[in-house]
Amino acid sequence: MQDNATEVTAAGIARLAGVGRAAVSNWRRRHADFPKPVGGTETSPSFALAEVEAWLRGQGKLAEVPLRERVWQQLAGHPGGPLTALVHAGCALLLIHERPTVWLDVSAGSDERLAAMLPDTLEQVLTSRFGNAAATRAVNTTAPARAVNTPPPAAPVNTPPPLTAVNPAPPGAAVNAEPRTPTGPQLLPSVPLLRGVAELAADSGARQCFEFLLGRYLDANPRQYTLTPPELAGLMADLAGPARTVLDPACGTGALLRAVPTGPDRQLYAQDSAPDLAALTALRLALHSRARVYAATGDTLRADAHPELRADAVLCHPPFNERNWGHDELAYDPRWEYGFPARTESELAWVQHALARLADGGTAVLLMPPAAASRRSGRRIRADLLRRGALRAVVALPVGTAPPYNIPLHLWVLRAPDRTPAAPEVLLVDTGRFAGEGRGGPDRAAVRDAVLDAWRAFERGGGPGERPGLARAVPVIELLDDDVDLAPARHLPPEPAADGAEQLTAVRERLGETLRLTADLTPPPAGQAPPARWPLTTVGELARGGALVLRTGGHGGHARVPVLTDQDVLAGTAPSGTLPESEEAAVLTEPGDVVVPVLGGGSVARVVDDPTAGAVLGRNLVLLRPDRTALDAWFLAGFLRGSANNRQASSYASTATRLDVRRLQLPRLPLEEQRRYGARFRALDEFERALRHTSRLGEQLVRGMYDGLTVGTVAPD
Repeated sequence: MQDNATEVTAAGIARLAGVGRAAVSNWRRRHADFPKPVGGTETSPSFALAEVEAWLRGQGKLAEVPLRERVWQQLAGHPGGPLTALVHAGCALLLIHERPTVWLDVSAGSDERLAAMLPDTLEQVLTSRFGNAAATRAVNTTAPARAVNTPPPAAPVNTPPPLTAVNPAPPGAAVNAEPRTPTGPQLLPSVPLLRGVAELAADSGARQCFEFLLGRYLDANPRQYTLTPPELAGLMADLAGPARTVLDPACGTGALLRAVPTGPDRQLYAQDSAPDLAALTALRLALHSRARVYAATGDTLRADAHPELRADAVLCHPPFNERNWGHDELAYDPRWEYGFPARTESELAWVQHALARLADGGTAVLLMPPAAASRRSGRRIRADLLRRGALRAVVALPVGTAPPYNIPLHLWVLRAPDRTPAAPEVLLVDTGRFAGEGRGGPDRAAVRDAVLDAWRAFERGGGPGERPGLARAVPVIELLDDDVDLAPARHLPPEPAADGAEQLTAVRERLGETLRLTADLTPPPAGQAPPARWPLTTVGELARGGALVLRTGGHGGHARVPVLTDQDVLAGTAPSGTLPESEEAAVLTEPGDVVVPVLGGGSVARVVDDPTAGAVLGRNLVLLRPDRTALDAWFLAGFLRGSANNRQASSYASTATRLDVRRLQLPRLPLEEQRRYGARFRALDEFERALRHTSRLGEQLVRGMYDGLTVGTVAPD
């Protein structure tokens, strides 16, 4: 009965059966016994998952629903919504992780028995990991807890009075957000999901199971959340250094706190304005480590849930460009020790909040928009941060490091001033040189190494030394002008690497060699002949006959395995993309495969070579794996690139063109004849690659000449 409460959309049915959505539409039209919609809308109906499974099995279209897919569909179609289902699943996984034998006992019976017994058991586990609200408040406010990492009351350095003393929060605005124990009636619709989650956890582990479900949910709702990539979260945690107590006042899904090294002596504090996100963060952190977790819900700037906390480290990815952050209500807040932020400077309010929650000598690392380093409205606050030694470093990250991906974000490293004199220098780092081309993003490992090397040298004293174009310890007095502009690129000497005379000479020689090679590869003039009258077949017919295998990409990725994207295929470059981490079977390329982009309307097909082999097939790509005893790969790729062939196989929407690869045509020719055509197509491909390489070398030479002339490393004559 409860399974019927889980609904699935047409897209979910297609995923279950391993077909396209068009096939599901055909089934609905052709089969009178196809399950009727039970929800959704007329244009996007939803169906009962149990009925769909039964129908697919009856039609022989589904032997068994994969466990991961069944659990995900139960979560996505939960009557209370996927976030409620995630919280219920997380609570059960924490019980399984902490007390597996107890779970086996309470789950050995009917659904009603499990729903009735589970609340008391969950209450014990949640209380042991999170405590209750009263216990949390006691830990946050009692003197012994503060004595670990704050000065004694007689020396209140950087210890403003509690926010509530000056700006009382509305009653209930900031509340404890550790997961509340659901009641039996609340749990009953979730019981089939919880049993599936337990089965999945037995295979992959409770922590991995929760990460899979959370990751799939975030991937399905990319526009609702601004995520911090794990590599960036790790870099921020490394910059903060070892810490027993860590705060993230805008925790989101907990990526920053998850990057903190684990240990039973750690205390992790989190707050978010969304109750579900705060609860998910608490569960995620509890599954990830033995640290004590304190999560709260509320608007951090208006209603701080941890006003007495003085943490060793603060990590924060605050919301950018917010106008409604509390400017009018918070005019006399004691946190504005460095100046009252303008309405347009919400990020500087977060900076000062982070400093107010640090213990003396503690470190805060915030992800900031680049405009915060140079807007005139914030220059007074930036100047005071510099004068008092609170701002220790500004790091410019490459484009594509984190959302929004089209601008180079900054990291600000701040230090709560203690009794030592203010530092006379600030570290400025610009890692823009590590920006990647295409969709692969920047070289994250190189960014991390460069930033940490410069920061650790700066921390040891004496600065990292002047590294042109990369890093420099800048005297504070040099920055205290009318603008107080902290953009690193404006204060670093240019790097001479690519514009010296020797480098330009080497590029010029390579360009000359490539031009000569391009001339050698120029195809001979083609003779005029009447159009051929070959018998034709289609890719779809060849696939049905077993002459080739057709696969679609984008189903999941794995760590450290590059992804071949549609842009890589169009540009002829190496695999550069990523896909969400998944244990689903990814499509891996092999030498001789033919890869075709399905969006954009271009006539492009790429034969996979040895350097490209082993990459994961990305979204919007179709892979054709020919039987080498029946089809030549270059013959196949060449005929797929015909303009007329692409036109007849394309469909058009208002803003895009989509290629139906199954409708692409090619002639029926003997294998030897195919190889003759294939050799000519391969020569054309080599000529095309040489042209691309020539273009890139020409651009590099021109850019290097401009740079060399403008900085004086190349003479005009």
